[in-house]
Amino acid sequence: MHLIVGLGNPGIEYEWSRHNLGFLLVDKLASDSAVAVKRRECQALVGSGAIEGARIRLVKPQTFMNLSGEAVNCLMKKYDISPESLIVISDDLALPFGTIRLRAHGTAGGHNGLKSIIAALATTEFARLRIGIGPEHPVDNTRNFVLDQIPRPQQKEVASVLERGAEALRCVLRDGIGKAMSLYN
Repeated sequence: MHLIVGLGNPGIEYEWSRHNLGFLLVDKLASDSAVAVKRRECQALVGSGAIEGARIRLVKPQTFMNLSGEAVNCLMKKYDISPESLIVISDDLALPFGTIRLRAHGTAGGHNGLKSIIAALATTEFARLRIGIGPEHPVDNTRNFVLDQIPRPQQKEVASVLERGAEALRCVLRDGIGKAMSLYN
């Protein structure tokens, strides 16, 4: 069983924010796999199903970004899931917009949602898929930047970014993180 967690903030005002690309990719995977992500468990919305023959739970924590670890830790304990079976999807300010980057493990890289998960699990040994949201020019207030809506011209690109992200995650489930990293990074 794999736990695939998309990071984001609950609420309609954040739906198309840069910080919610994790939620958007979980929604894409759910739609592609006919999984309803609406059961409330452990302060998260959860849906169960299969992707590439692997049993999965798709998760959208409802704790707000900075407390994502609470929901993830609760679900991992509830379903006895090891960190090696966890995949976290997040935005990444350091990557150019639309870039995806898979890692088998690593640091939080300044991302508060990842910091929360690392602190709650006391490990960095879980896979992550990061989606670049980096600006073309320096920004004064990164908090406002990540919480701002994705500009309309970039919204058109989001569908292809999410499709590449979904393909990469299907590859992780089918062929393993190493193979997926070699194909998608």
